[in-house]
Amino acid sequence: MATHRAQWKGFVKFGEVTFGVALYTAASTSDRITFNTVNKATGNRVNRVFVDSETEKTVPKEAQTKGFEIENGQYILIDPEEVAAAIPESNKTLEVEAFIPCSDVDDVYFDKPYYLTPDKMGSDAFVALREAMQKSKVAAIARTVLFRRMRTVLIRSHGKGLIATTLNYDYEVRSSKKAFEDMPRIKIEGEMLDLAKHIISTKKGEFDPASFDDRYEAALADLVKAKLEGKALPKRKKVEVSKPNDLLAALRESAKMTKGSDKPRRTAANANKGTGRKTAARGAASKATSSRASPQRKAG
Repeated sequence: MATHRAQWKGFVKFGEVTFGVALYTAASTSDRITFNTVNKATGNRVNRVFVDSETEKTVPKEAQTKGFEIENGQYILIDPEEVAAAIPESNKTLEVEAFIPCSDVDDVYFDKPYYLTPDKMGSDAFVALREAMQKSKVAAIARTVLFRRMRTVLIRSHGKGLIATTLNYDYEVRSSKKAFEDMPRIKIEGEMLDLAKHIISTKKGEFDPASFDDRYEAALADLVKAKLEGKALPKRKKVEVSKPNDLLAALRESAKMTKGSDKPRRTAANANKGTGRKTAARGAASKATSSRASPQRKAG
């Protein structure tokens, strides 16, 4: 991870063994297309300002503080220094509290993944922990202060290293019972169930993230490119949702389409062709934007 900056450096402790580690972001949105808010009249980027909700006057940064609302419009004022003082002290140590089966944690609790790498002095202990966890098929639960908050972290073996995933607290995860409480009780059986199972059996595959296209990102790239070239984008097709009375007919039609079909499934290599087109579109948009943005600012 020499080309990336560590998000956090500290130690992992299990039993009486302690070794140095570093956390690196495993997933990033930095390559996504982003937009700025711009003044239509001048083409200049606008800045955000904070305004008093009652007086409508601008409030400078030095006059701002934190506030906890106790009633409608009633706040307890809390200084940023008081917030900082409330943060638990950190010894920069991910202390393993327990080893648990990997399947014990519902992924609804997963927050953000980080690559966990050893420092040069702790590589032996790091590898020993990784190998032991891998062979025992367990993950480690540890806690420490990360990014100014006490966090629970799930540590798992991952290739040559470890991956540490911060976990949501129980109060942060909404109840699935409430989410599905209005779900009607419907019993599906007979031909309808058999057809659905048949379609599933013909569409079985393997998880391959390289085959997933970010269609929204590609659409944004096409939009930027079209705007630069003065072209119009095709209109979006309306999605037709299956109605209950024609669901069986739709299942039968789907089953007919899959019977006898020996066409090869889409591979990651084929899927990446679409990504190549997206990258090319982004490149073209980027070049055109950089060549036009400078004159626009001068004109404004």
